[in-house]
Amino acid sequence: MASVEQLRRKDSVNLVQLEADIATVRQGSSLASIALPDYVEHTEGVTRVGALSAEAVIRDYESAAKEIEAMGAELIGAAQKCEELTAHVHDAIAYMRETAAGYREEGRKIFKRIEECALFTEDVRKTCEQVKRRMEASGSVSSTEEEPAEQEQVSESA
Repeated sequence: MASVEQLRRKDSVNLVQLEADIATVRQGSSLASIALPDYVEHTEGVTRVGALSAEAVIRDYESAAKEIEAMGAELIGAAQKCEELTAHVHDAIAYMRETAAGYREEGRKIFKRIEECALFTEDVRKTCEQVKRRMEASGSVSSTEEEPAEQEQVSESA
């Protein structure tokens, strides 16, 4: 109310400037830039003031409806971006699962190889001990001279 009272108290209101100010605030060059929507029509016998008031109100509602529709279009765009992002996330998750499975398979291979090497090393050690015992049993190698040197070699290789 205070702004209306101030407007009435002002003697010189520049209507051209007022319309220009309104036009800069609104999207469009003037109030008449928004056409009367198809879903309304003037009733016969309505006064000029009533018709203009009704037009102003319906134009505001139509403008708001168009802005709501524009927000809907933006929301659809955001939803499409979310869907694209979700698809990329699913691809990334699948890639991570494949990578993890590959690491597990590689780990399994290395695990098996290490155990095979350990078994092979154990077989070599047993074979060497058997050969040594046979040599000692046949008397071809003196056990007192060779034993300290072999123990040093075994401890170095372990």
